[in-house]
Amino acid sequence: MEKLVHEDERVDDLQINGYRIIQHPDKFCFGMDAVLLSSFAKVKVGENVLDLGTGTGILPILLEAKTEGAHFTGLEIQSESADMANRSVKLNELQEKVSIVEGDIKRAADIFGKGTMDVVTSNPPYMTNHHGLKNPNDAKAIARHELLCSLEDVISQTAAVLKPTGRCYFVHRPFRLVEIITLMRAYRLEPKRMRLVYPFVDKEPNMVLIEGVRGGGPQLTVEPPLIVYDAPGKYTDEIYEIYGMIMN
Repeated sequence: MEKLVHEDERVDDLQINGYRIIQHPDKFCFGMDAVLLSSFAKVKVGENVLDLGTGTGILPILLEAKTEGAHFTGLEIQSESADMANRSVKLNELQEKVSIVEGDIKRAADIFGKGTMDVVTSNPPYMTNHHGLKNPNDAKAIARHELLCSLEDVISQTAAVLKPTGRCYFVHRPFRLVEIITLMRAYRLEPKRMRLVYPFVDKEPNMVLIEGVRGGGPQLTVEPPLIVYDAPGKYTDEIYEIYGMIMN
C-alpha cells in the first residue's frame, strides 16, 4: 500500500468536509491568499476548473469542497509539489473529482487544449525582482518570485484555455494592479470584479482579488474592502466566516 505521508511532512486539517492536506514545513505551504481566493472564486454546477501553479493542490481541493463544479485540475511545474498534491488528493479520496498534472504554465494551452475550461484560478508568484536569491531553485523562491513564469505567461495562458465568457480569478499584490489590469485587457480578459484586502482598517491593502471574463464587456465592480484583523492576533468576523472555523 502506498505511503501517502512522507517523513518530515505534516497533515493539516482544512476544517471542511473532513479534508486534509499534506505539506512540508520547510517547503512552500499555502497561506491566507489561497483561502481568500477559494472564497472569492465563483464556480457553477458542472463547470471544469483549472488552477495554474497549484502548489500543494490547496485551491482545487477547497473549490471541490465549496462548489458544485464537475472537475478540478491543478497544474504544477515542481515535481515534489505535484507529488505532494497528488497524495493529498488520494488522502481525501478525490481522484474522481480532482486531478494534479505536472507541467509548465507556459504550456497550459498545449496540455489542456484551447477553450476547454470554464474557470481558471491562480495564485501566481508576486515578485519580479529575484536578484540576490541564495537558491533560485528553492521551492519557496519559485513560488514567490517569477523565476519559471511571468505574470504575462499566467494571463496569456489563462485566456488561451478559457472558453468564451469563461471566468478567471487571481490573487496578487496591489502594487502590480495596473500591470494586472493592462495585461488582462490585452488578452481580452475583461476585469469585472475586484476586492482589496487590508491587514488592518488603517493600513494599506496588501492583497487584491480580481475576476475577469474572457470577452466580457467593460464594467468593473469594486467590492467593499476585506479587513483581516480587528486587532493584533484577532481576526475580523468575516475572516472567521471565510475560514469556517475559529482560529487562534
